[in-house]
Amino acid sequence: MILESVWWSPAGDGVPAGVGYIDQRRIPHDVIRSVASSVDDIVETIATLAVRGAPAIGIFGAYGVALARELYAGDRAAFRAAASRIRGARPTAVNLAWAVDRVLASTGAPLDEARAIHEEQRAVDRAIGENGAPLMPDEGAVLTHCNTGPLATGGSGTALAVFFAAHNAGKKLHVYVDETRPLLQGARLTTFELAQAGVPATLIADGAAAATMRAKKVAAVVVGADRIARNGDTANKIGTYGVAIAAAHHGIPFYIAAPRSTIDFETRDGAAIEIEERAPGELRALGGVATAPADVPVYNPAFDVTPGRLIAGIITEYGVARPPYDESIPDLATRPAFGLLHR
Repeated sequence: MILESVWWSPAGDGVPAGVGYIDQRRIPHDVIRSVASSVDDIVETIATLAVRGAPAIGIFGAYGVALARELYAGDRAAFRAAASRIRGARPTAVNLAWAVDRVLASTGAPLDEARAIHEEQRAVDRAIGENGAPLMPDEGAVLTHCNTGPLATGGSGTALAVFFAAHNAGKKLHVYVDETRPLLQGARLTTFELAQAGVPATLIADGAAAATMRAKKVAAVVVGADRIARNGDTANKIGTYGVAIAAAHHGIPFYIAAPRSTIDFETRDGAAIEIEERAPGELRALGGVATAPADVPVYNPAFDVTPGRLIAGIITEYGVARPPYDESIPDLATRPAFGLLHR
């Protein structure tokens, strides 16, 4: 079952138009479908991680701009200000800015452009899965970090789409899932999505990733991305860098699965990627229960940057980009829009 994580909710029966979403903060306990019907709602939903995952944020933001157009149809300045607020709701994931800018640049109706972005993402996700599946073993263990399935993309996923496609092709994979502290996206979301798809999976603590690679003979690691620099340096959920180092030590190929829209062709390397830092309370407590002294200083980056030299390949809708990334990534900038050609 593929969950529809983001959608346009039209007005009707006295209910205003809005952007629908599954509240990822409530999974796995509840699958709650909500609607953001104001710009404040859109920004808060993104900032509080009710919707998260770079492609899903992009789609949600695109629909948010379409909503802002309806709310501020007669006030261009207010509309532009609303779009700017949406664009800045989270700084690291490039898809949000990309999608907002694309809707603003469109000569057509904002809602039509937002729907086109969503439909393209579905096509892109399918292609990423098909391109990544041949890289997976016929059977055996693989490992992933954070959440990269339908909830995170609005389609079938990126890294998880690779596992889904391999599973559907008859490969007997067993996915080891990092819990992904501090917000447990792996534990709460990825295990939920793998169970929905019938893919065997086992949850592990983040600190067990290296030991699991050795003990379970992990054959490949596949993760997603929130921003990829021109040289292949990749920002992804905090903890990814350590997983990549452990994979390199064990001689395990470490792959990124991400759409072309996640590549920031204007950013030279990872040093130029802004890393979001989140509230200290996310580390001082878990599920509302204190796990540390209330006044202990906290460093809580939401992302880290994995150097391109640790990445065996970047799985995109166009195939697998390989090192040297200074050559293969710029080549992707010349490709036509994939989704529109493959609906």
